Amino acid sequence: MDANRKTAYLTLMDVEAKKAYSNIALNHQIVRGRPQSQGFVRELVYGVLENKMLLDHYIDQLVPSGADSLKSSDRTVLRMGIYQLGYMNSVPEYAAVNESVILAKRYCRGRDGFINGVLRNYLNRRLSMRLPDRAEDEVKYLSIKYSYAPWIIELWLEQYKVEFVEEMLKGGNETPPNTIRLNWLKVMKEDLVKKLEEKGYEVEPGVLCKNALHVKGSQLLGTELYKHGLFSVQDESSMLVAEKLDPQHGDTVMDVCAAPGGKTMAIAERMNNTGKIFASDIYRRKLDLIDKEAERLGITNVETWSWDATRVDSTMVEKADKVLVDVPCSGLGVTRRKPEIKYKEKTEETELLPKKQLAILSASAQYVKPGGTLLYSTCTINPYENQRVIGDFLKKNSLFRKEEMIQLLPHVNGTDGFFICVMKKSEELV
Repeated sequence: MDANRKTAYLTLMDVEAKKAYSNIALNHQIVRGRPQSQGFVRELVYGVLENKMLLDHYIDQLVPSGADSLKSSDRTVLRMGIYQLGYMNSVPEYAAVNESVILAKRYCRGRDGFINGVLRNYLNRRLSMRLPDRAEDEVKYLSIKYSYAPWIIELWLEQYKVEFVEEMLKGGNETPPNTIRLNWLKVMKEDLVKKLEEKGYEVEPGVLCKNALHVKGSQLLGTELYKHGLFSVQDESSMLVAEKLDPQHGDTVMDVCAAPGGKTMAIAERMNNTGKIFASDIYRRKLDLIDKEAERLGITNVETWSWDATRVDSTMVEKADKVLVDVPCSGLGVTRRKPEIKYKEKTEETELLPKKQLAILSASAQYVKPGGTLLYSTCTINPYENQRVIGDFLKKNSLFRKEEMIQLLPHVNGTDGFFICVMKKSEELV
């Protein structure tokens, strides 16, 4: 059995059946399966995940009972086969069909003949298959073509024109660049670029942040450069949060929803290990990740502790020069990295997110010194979690004024979809 396709199948089943995050499941299965071509595995896994609804739309036309009637194992093998046949030009048709049948013999007992028949039927009919009629139902058309839950399409159509939304959908399906943040505590930019290029990596400067580099090449996290803490993997949108917070040497900073700690580390590096950063999260086990990362990077000015960010820690009231509030969110800005987010159903929990975000922001605002900075951020594209939360907060907190508000978009900025709002606290008592 082909180890590449086996690894891809097991990853997709982890995401489908166990609701695992795609990036975590993929890395886990690659370590276990040791496939010959990690690039092929990643392309196949993310290709299937990014186009899941479209692939099921084709299966619906090939299987009379529809995709939903199939077992997860059958459906996953068919999705993989159809994606290889329709979208991976490097894969010969016979290989896509034969390898899918081999997978079916192992994981879909007694269904290999069915799988073979459906894939050959797809080959015969693929040129005649059609998307839903756009004129009849635009939301359904966009939802199937780009594989997004309909409620997300409707949400974005409330904010933007349909042409812009379609570009957003395309952008959310693109493969993001591999971006790293250099660690100023250990290396200068020119030196890190030279070291990476000497190891065969292609390196280009970032667009938004001075300490960002786009790197092409595999096994980057296996290098001694990474192990010795010369850089971290982080999207430029996330780096921009630390830049806009603008921490100064000697500042006291609070990061109230800190895990897994990427922004905490970026702030510490900008402060050159001076001052103090208090990084809290509700889950103690997640704070261990921050402690380990600080050790790898040589950071010594971070203190972690477990705390529910919706509550006020009375010992920290008006103690911080800068407070970062990077709240839990719907994650609609990071579909390039976690395509499974595109299929989340709109639940009561989703509806209640803005209320929780406002509670965290309101509690965190009490830690800001007079004249200090409060920064609110999310990795989503949703006005109810972004602009609406800021508007509701400012109505009730007259000591704060909005200084800058940014909505980054994948197809416009080439980054994850990120929202950043910088607010300043008045130095005068009201």
